[in-house]
Amino acid sequence: MSDPVILDETKNGPETPEPQAESSALHDELTLAERFVDPVADAIEARDVARIESLFDELHPADLADVIALLHEEDRMLLIELLGGSLPAEVLPELDPGLTEEVVSAMRPEAVAEAVSELDTDDAAFILEELDEEKRAEILAKTAAPDRIALNQAFDYEEESAGRLMQREVFAAPAYWTVGQIIDRLRGKEELPDRFYEVFVIDPATKPIGAVPLATLLKTQRNVPIEKIMNPDVWPIPVAMDQEDVAYKFEQYNLISAPVIDDSGRLVGMITVDDVVEIVHAESAEDMLALGGVESDAGITDTVIETVRSRFSWLAINLGTAILASLVISMFGAAIEKVVALAALMPIVASMGGNAGTQTLTVAVRSLAMRDLTTANAARIIWRETIVGGLNGILFAMIMGALACGWYIAIGADSVEALRLGGVIGAAMIINLIAAGLAGILIPLGLQRAGADPAVASAVFVTTVTDIVGFFVFLGLAAIVLL
Repeated sequence: MSDPVILDETKNGPETPEPQAESSALHDELTLAERFVDPVADAIEARDVARIESLFDELHPADLADVIALLHEEDRMLLIELLGGSLPAEVLPELDPGLTEEVVSAMRPEAVAEAVSELDTDDAAFILEELDEEKRAEILAKTAAPDRIALNQAFDYEEESAGRLMQREVFAAPAYWTVGQIIDRLRGKEELPDRFYEVFVIDPATKPIGAVPLATLLKTQRNVPIEKIMNPDVWPIPVAMDQEDVAYKFEQYNLISAPVIDDSGRLVGMITVDDVVEIVHAESAEDMLALGGVESDAGITDTVIETVRSRFSWLAINLGTAILASLVISMFGAAIEKVVALAALMPIVASMGGNAGTQTLTVAVRSLAMRDLTTANAARIIWRETIVGGLNGILFAMIMGALACGWYIAIGADSVEALRLGGVIGAAMIINLIAAGLAGILIPLGLQRAGADPAVASAVFVTTVTDIVGFFVFLGLAAIVLL
């Protein structure tokens, strides 16, 4: 890509920048897409195709995808129309998944088919999987037969599996080939993957038995057989493996690429580290949204109706849990009427428990995803969180007990009654923070054991536990001690 350009607000075109300080260059890089949105929007409004293409030439495909996402929907549709119903092929895999269907559906099927043919299998499958079956079939029908067969085979695998994620273009050679033969083949006219880092070594049954990094090839004499320089420690990935497990294997063994094998152990594709980066990003975003009770495919490009629909169900569940907590409060209506201070203090106990539980839950979900929390160390971690909850409870019990006692005396209450109130809220704080620690670790563990995603429902359950325990313990102790 060419050097970054700075748009001069006093002129219509981009201008080559003067050398700048490192911090300024970093700032420009971070705001590149934002700086191009208005010029692109102005060019679209003016129907200036030459200006649009000139701006596009200055942008990396990933930045261009960001610009397209930041445009208004009407401008996006008009942009595609002005460009003849097409977009650069390398831009399509960079689009936000929630935007892919909208953009691709607005393109001519022939243009999409041409773009798909230019991309690796994994990127092409990523684009088409966002479409409905009818639109996908229409595009595949206009795709060259070899590409269509490869993509149909990709869709035979489950979504988020290694088979769907892999690219089928692989460079492999038998163990008896020499370095010279490999290099000559690399320089030949044979079609090669766009990006690869290793030559996989296969046996007569096309099963991977080793790998040779390209750097090693370049440093070795031509007459050396590759079996002499190959690394036998390959980590084949079954086609059915979940993408989270793929990412874990790459992280665990510091892989750059890995062969993908079918049920017979034969080489059928490869996964590279850039694919894994996308997995990590997608999974972390999915978990973050799930913890907030938002659907995994939600995004800023969704319409108002889609956003309301995606959030309503979890809000309805939260309403149900809030009603449960209010029922607990209603059980102690008489105590609250006699000691009005309880109404002001009880939200503090529940809120502290909720925050403590969320802290534990966040660490637990991350540890489960990273395989740091397992059956082998679960008991130790549960005990640790219990101790942490108890110690935090004691510390905040002393703080809140003293504040409640001082406040109750300040409004004219008897000092003995004030001490009792301080003791009640302190004891409730300790119990609820212990319960929060246990809930924050046990609930995600239980959900994972049951086969559910611990990130999806844990937050609702943890909040429910801390609210109900907090209100019940505080009001219950108050009813016993103060009345």
